[in-house]
Amino acid sequence: MQTLLLFIILHASFGEVFPGRVFQTLSHLKPQKSDDVQTGAVRDLLQRLIGDRVKEFLVTVNASLAGKDGLDTYQLSSLGAGKVSVAGSSGVAAATGCYYYLKYYCGCHISWSGVQLQLPSTLPSVASTVTVKTPNRFRYYQNVCTSSYSFVWWDWTRWEKEIDWMALNGINMPLAFTGQEAIWQRVYLSLGLNQSEIDNFFTGPAFLAWGRMGNIHTWAGPLSSSWMENQLFLQYKILARMRSLGMITVLPAFSGHIPQGIVRVFPTVNVTRLGGWSNFNCTYSCSYLLDPEDPLFLKIGGLFMREMIREFGTDHIYNSDTFNEMNPTSSDPAYLSTISSAIFKSMADVDPDAIWLMQGWLFVNSPSFWKPAQVRALLHGAPIGRIIVLDLFAETTPAYRTTQSFFGQPFIWCMLHNFGGNHGLFGKVESINKGPFDAISFQNSTMVGTGLTPEGIEQNDMIYELMNEIGWRSEPLNLTQWISSYADRRYGQKNSNARAAWQMLLSSVYNCTQNWKDHNHSPLVRRPSLKMNTEICYEQNDLFEAWRLMHAASSTMANSKTFLYDLVDVTRESVQQLVTAYYVEIKSAYEHQDLQKLMTAGGVLVYDLLPELDALLSSQPQFLLGRWLEAASLMASTKDEAALYDMNARNQLTLWGPDGNILDYANKQLGGLVQDYYQERWSLFVWYLVESLSTQVPFSQTKFNKAVFSVEKGFIYNGKVYSSHPTGDTIEIVRHIFLKYYPHIVKVGHSRRKHRITLQ
Repeated sequence: MQTLLLFIILHASFGEVFPGRVFQTLSHLKPQKSDDVQTGAVRDLLQRLIGDRVKEFLVTVNASLAGKDGLDTYQLSSLGAGKVSVAGSSGVAAATGCYYYLKYYCGCHISWSGVQLQLPSTLPSVASTVTVKTPNRFRYYQNVCTSSYSFVWWDWTRWEKEIDWMALNGINMPLAFTGQEAIWQRVYLSLGLNQSEIDNFFTGPAFLAWGRMGNIHTWAGPLSSSWMENQLFLQYKILARMRSLGMITVLPAFSGHIPQGIVRVFPTVNVTRLGGWSNFNCTYSCSYLLDPEDPLFLKIGGLFMREMIREFGTDHIYNSDTFNEMNPTSSDPAYLSTISSAIFKSMADVDPDAIWLMQGWLFVNSPSFWKPAQVRALLHGAPIGRIIVLDLFAETTPAYRTTQSFFGQPFIWCMLHNFGGNHGLFGKVESINKGPFDAISFQNSTMVGTGLTPEGIEQNDMIYELMNEIGWRSEPLNLTQWISSYADRRYGQKNSNARAAWQMLLSSVYNCTQNWKDHNHSPLVRRPSLKMNTEICYEQNDLFEAWRLMHAASSTMANSKTFLYDLVDVTRESVQQLVTAYYVEIKSAYEHQDLQKLMTAGGVLVYDLLPELDALLSSQPQFLLGRWLEAASLMASTKDEAALYDMNARNQLTLWGPDGNILDYANKQLGGLVQDYYQERWSLFVWYLVESLSTQVPFSQTKFNKAVFSVEKGFIYNGKVYSSHPTGDTIEIVRHIFLKYYPHIVKVGHSRRKHRITLQ
């Protein structure tokens, strides 16, 4: 490996790569467990999935199947008597082969929203041996924000299901960030900081992702010792299971952000205090960045790496993001190169085989700062081949094109897709289906994998299954055929209406071609004003037709849990557009000073449509606020801790900070949240508009914002307990909403982005 890297450095000019895509190797990044251990782990996974029918599968892991290029491979064949052989070059490859067989031979489906595992009484035979080899070394998973938006309240039971899902979908390089605060506490105590200084540095659980990146500190904390201990033990289980399946786990590394207490202990240390982040002032932001040339940088980085590796072991790849949505204090290429050199050295001094995994979001988020010279300097602070860049938002803004394949460093083509864990049907299927293959064929491409990097998960199952399949293909799919097969597998039966609905969704909400960063800016989930963005990237009538088709399918699909989830999701999306239509009527009525029309439209929205939406969401477990809050409370060991976690959980969904600093960014459409948060805001908004017309005093957004902030903050501290169990009959609730509203929808307009509906 060292000889290869030296050869590349000496013979490849910056901005180019050596022919043959040598970075496919990175040969020391491979499963650490034996073939036998991985075989046992895959069999255990199948046992959890299909019970005693695991006996009908012969699963083996044989690393030699990967061949000289090290690319994961699986093989399927029949053994006769209704038994199937699945062989894989790793545990992940074997698990992926199992899922391929379950999907395409048995018509099964596994997703976040549910599973459909109606196996035939006798397993179908494989006519001739099927061999599938992935075109890339790595299939990466997670955004550094996912740990806060989705994983924060997970216990081992939920983690076990997720790791199974990863393996079945071919993911072999997941981020493993759980439990690191316990390690950091040990390091900072050993350096002489007191506990209060450490407590002031850590955020609360729901905001740890941004504390780790130096964006904020203190807010919603402190972390209790029980939290850190529980997370530490959880990490042991997570890593053990991931590694047993042959995954290459990515651990955290030091990025230079330090507690203020370091300045007290080391008064001559060279630090820079960064500015505020995303509407936070220095009470909770303005973090301290240790100068990479200060000797303390390598000391702290080394202490953390040694303690972490001693605790968790290592697979030799580490994540560090120093400038997430915060620009460096200097754009001097020499300075930037020095910073990245120090970060890498803090890893390599402890682990000579270290690979630095870097999120490439900074290059997309701040292109005015990160020009070619600055990008090149940062990436060349480490030897070529020792940084892997996540092209984090490649389905929308692929950075490899503007950086000459990251100036020679290997990269992973990633689909970000979701911001904040928002609910909302959305996707870019054409980009996903084509983009990775364009990246592979790009001149001097250094692409070494594909990845999923959503900020939040458990939404839009279809997009993630599609992207996971692309990671194992050498050419694009026929999407029209694929989506029909997807519908059949997901519901366990062929239903013409369901198939047609998915075809409509595929060509509309899932085929957004515009450069949309924040896909769900629906008025429903935003603080009301008279200047709200109502643009969408698809034809509304396509969505409503999909809703009609799903409603029609419901007469024979009531026993399918995945169908019920999708029925709620499509209805929810349709109601979201109805909310927009009523908002447009309210705004028009106010502007034309039509008090009666304003009161009528506002009354229907506040007293009928939003309560109907809340009842709909409350009928399915995945759409319950109570589940999120209950999971938070179960992590607590004391009453005070439970109250703190409840505040964390509510604040993240709503104000995101003490003063609405990132208001509604992590919005969700959940039963209970619609009723006691969104509905209350809209009620107050309509009341203010009615008062304005009645008194002939112009509406004041400033005055309204002050009043509605009290409502928003009141929700966070209302102490109300929300049920974690669904109520009501989903089919009947959808039928009621459909019959009430669908006949009155009138489609108007023809622009793809400005198509609107009115209500008869």
